Parts: sequence; C-alpha cells; structure tokens
Amino acid sequence: MAKIHPLSSVDPGAELADDVEIGPFCNVEAGTVIGAGCRLDSHVTIKRGTSLGANNYMAQGVVLGGDPQDRKYKGEPTFLKIGNDNVFREYVTVHRATGEGCYTTMGDDNFLMANVHLGHNVTMHSHITIANNSGVSGHVTIEDLVTIGGMVGVHQFVRIGQVAMVGGFMRVVRDIPPYMLAGGLDEEIRDINAIGLRRLGITPQSRLALHKACKLLFKSQLGLTNAMEIVRREVPMTKEVETLLDFEERRKNGKNGRQDQR
Repeated sequence: MAKIHPLSSVDPGAELADDVEIGPFCNVEAGTVIGAGCRLDSHVTIKRGTSLGANNYMAQGVVLGGDPQDRKYKGEPTFLKIGNDNVFREYVTVHRATGEGCYTTMGDDNFLMANVHLGHNVTMHSHITIANNSGVSGHVTIEDLVTIGGMVGVHQFVRIGQVAMVGGFMRVVRDIPPYMLAGGLDEEIRDINAIGLRRLGITPQSRLALHKACKLLFKSQLGLTNAMEIVRREVPMTKEVETLLDFEERRKNGKNGRQDQR
C-alpha cells in the first residue's frame, strides 16, 4: 500500500504504485497516475490528466498538471506526461497542454530548481537542468542535456538545442543552437559549451570543428546562408557540426528566428 499522510487528500480515482510516499497537505486528483518510488513532500498538488513515471521527487508546494494559462483553452481534456527520475524543487509549476488530446511532456533525469515554471505544450527532453525562477512559455522545446541559468525567460515556440547552455537573466526570444553557450541580455552566442562537451567525451578535434563553425556562423557577420556554405566547405563535417547545421537550416526556415513557429 502507498504511504499516505492522514492530512493529505488522495482521490480514489488516482492510480498509485504500492511504494509511493505522500506527505502532509498534498492533493492528488482523480485521473492521475503516480509511478513506483515517487515521493511527494508536502503541499504538493497533482491535477487530473497527469501521469508520472518512476522515482520522481516533488518538494514542497509543487503543482503538476494545472490548467494551461492560455486564453484559447476551453476546458478540453489535455494531459501532462512525465518520465522517470525527475526532481521538482520547491514551488515548481508545470501545466497541461492546450488542444484536445494534446500533451505537455517531460523525459527523464531532469532537475528543476525552485520556482521554475513550464507552460502548456512544452516538450522537455532528458538530463536538463533549469535554475531558480526561470520561466518557459508555451510550445517551447528543450533538447537533451541543456542547462538554463536562473531568472531566464523563454519566449513561446523557442527551441533550445542539445547540450546548449543559457546564461542567467537572459531573455530568450530566438532558438539557441546546439552545443553553444549563450549569454547576455542580447542573446549573444559567446562560444561553444566547452565544459559540457568535454564532460560528454566529445573529442578535441570535434570541439575544434564546432568552435570554427561557431565563429563563422555567429561571429563573422557573413549572413547565415553564406556562413553555412563556408562551414560546409572549410570545416570538418563531424556529427556535431552536421547537427548544428541542420538546426540552423530549420531555424532559417522558421519565423522570427524560431524554427517551430510557422
């Protein structure tokens, strides 16, 4: 049997694994699924349409699966699906999607620090860290192994590429390319995320190729199309450089620097 504090309210229509632990003053609604090994600290709310995989931890005041903050939402059934081994620190909020049958999704092994917000229809991959007081708007996609600093605001439909690092206090209104380090209020691409790449075991040769591509694409003022042509001619086509070019090609074809907005 799940261990449920007597001061918590768990609807009989909620599906709980046998070893779930629920602390005091929590509220779990009907139509929720909480997987094995999940722990709810106190004052945690899990709303209808939310499913959690295994070994997720929710600190005090977390709210998962709330109605989307979207004027288009009219009460249609929507969902929030969360994977395994995620940490939600104090007062994190994650909303369900807008659009009947649609999902907000999160992968595995993500760490969301205090007061982080994820909006409706967000797609968050795995092994991501988001620092305190950052807000992610609707329809944003965050790829694997991204790190986002504190007090960051991410505009709707933005995509942040894999292994990117976003510095604190940034206003992110355009896509952040994979493997890059972005900082400053002007969304400047500073350089490659060298520390993150080293930790992943990316070879010095591949890091050097990415560094050359970065200089041409984001520092040369050649224009994106011309810069991409030069990268293809002059930079070794490692897997990481190909991923970067593919990302920039899609971004070029999007709207306002956001490949997922058409």
